[in-house]
Amino acid sequence: MQLTSSQTLPVSQQQAWEALNDVTLLQASIPGCESMTASGDNQYEVVITAAVGPVKARFKGRLQLENLQPPESYTLRFEGQGGAAGHGKGHADVRLQAEGARTTVLHYSAHASVGGKIAQIGSRLVDMAAQKMATEFFTAFQAALQERYGAAPAVPAPAAPAGAWARFVAWIRSLFGRGRP
Repeated sequence: MQLTSSQTLPVSQQQAWEALNDVTLLQASIPGCESMTASGDNQYEVVITAAVGPVKARFKGRLQLENLQPPESYTLRFEGQGGAAGHGKGHADVRLQAEGARTTVLHYSAHASVGGKIAQIGSRLVDMAAQKMATEFFTAFQAALQERYGAAPAVPAPAAPAGAWARFVAWIRSLFGRGRP
């Protein structure tokens, strides 16, 4: 399975980096995450309850951050066991690209393999479950970023150019001394 996408975050690159390395914020953002505890330098033990099609299981696993290039990128290696439901492992490459003082684009590419009952369900359901979890994660992560750092300043929309009718009405009004509305 492969999942590649990007998300625009309403924070600076440094703030995005700090948030991606904040265990409390990540635990609150990862769907079904019951616990996430440090077990060494850049290593974590996690417990996540997840459903893939008709199979729901509690997965215990490990995460390890590698190739750290603060505040730009890292690789996240993961593996987990869900008992009779199966197992999974893989890695994700994460890259942060500053787009402005308060805008950062998070690019990610995840590669994973699964085994056991989960693999028997079929790749389509596994892919859909992974996409759903990613969407739920980024929704919660965005909300946590906005709560922590405040909303990004609103960018005013450019004024729409006046059409021929609007110019005609303005001209008529100016003839009768009413000016613009």
